[in-house]
Amino acid sequence: MNVRRLIPTATLAGAVTLGLVALSACSSSGAATKSGGKLAVTASFYPMQFLAQEIGGDHVSVTTLTKPGVEPHDLELKPRQAAQLGEADVIVYLKGIQPAVDKAIAQSGVRNTVDATTLTTMEKHGTEAGHDHGHGEDGEHADDHADEETHAAEDEEASADGNDPHIWLDPVKFAEVAKGVGAALEKADPDHAADYQKNTTALVGKLDGLNTAFKEGLADTSTKTFITTHAAFGYLAERYGLEQEAIAGIDPEAEPSPARVKELETIAKRDKVSTVFFETLASDRTAKTLAGDSGLKTDVLDPLEGITDASKGADYIEVMRSNLEALRKALGAK
Repeated sequence: MNVRRLIPTATLAGAVTLGLVALSACSSSGAATKSGGKLAVTASFYPMQFLAQEIGGDHVSVTTLTKPGVEPHDLELKPRQAAQLGEADVIVYLKGIQPAVDKAIAQSGVRNTVDATTLTTMEKHGTEAGHDHGHGEDGEHADDHADEETHAAEDEEASADGNDPHIWLDPVKFAEVAKGVGAALEKADPDHAADYQKNTTALVGKLDGLNTAFKEGLADTSTKTFITTHAAFGYLAERYGLEQEAIAGIDPEAEPSPARVKELETIAKRDKVSTVFFETLASDRTAKTLAGDSGLKTDVLDPLEGITDASKGADYIEVMRSNLEALRKALGAK
């Protein structure tokens, strides 16, 4: 897939063997001594919290730095939160998506830190506006040429920024991360290693089932293109043969340029797009404006950066299945 605006992050690009865990240093302790005998795990935001809770079970006490309803990209830690990081036995985070968190973790002194970006292959994705949309009359050729020069400049600028951190929206990659987190908990708390292994296996099974549901549910659709506020679904789109078109790049609150709005209207008409997606943690104003101007419907496609009362599901698995149904409806699944 072609790339337009990319996410400004310094994530690592290489894959590591599944189960190999990025620990800043291996703990020599064989048992947890904090949180009433439970392993004290701090997660940077919801996807990491979900993994820690599912895999850790009753043996861990999980806290998250990003409270429900807070947009994680813009999180600024309070001094108290930064200080409390040092009390964790294990920190599970995703480097590059929250700069303030990355800095605080580096300064925390915690020996066991797990960076999810080291547990799978990172890739570059964006708003998907750079691919060839075909040509019409001579005047349109000129516009296309100008657009191509603009996209090329954006691609060049974006290529230096780093990789797309939204790996949790691909169930296959999220399963790879789950295995690494499981291995981290085993190393930090070997007394309960068997339980962590069992829970990891169970979670990977759920994620495999989710992958199968997406693969089968999106195999035959009237269109492969979807429009969304937030350029968060590049991994999901690539996994299931779809085309993501984001309104304003990585920042869900950013205003699109008039040229981008015009381009999206053209794409919607050409690719028979029926729906503009917005999300629960960001304003829906831009999406609804575009939809109204283009005669399209709106719906929620949740990037799962946090769970709130407005979420269409109680946890990652439920919300992802809601996302699947929303995509099936919008894409005209048969």
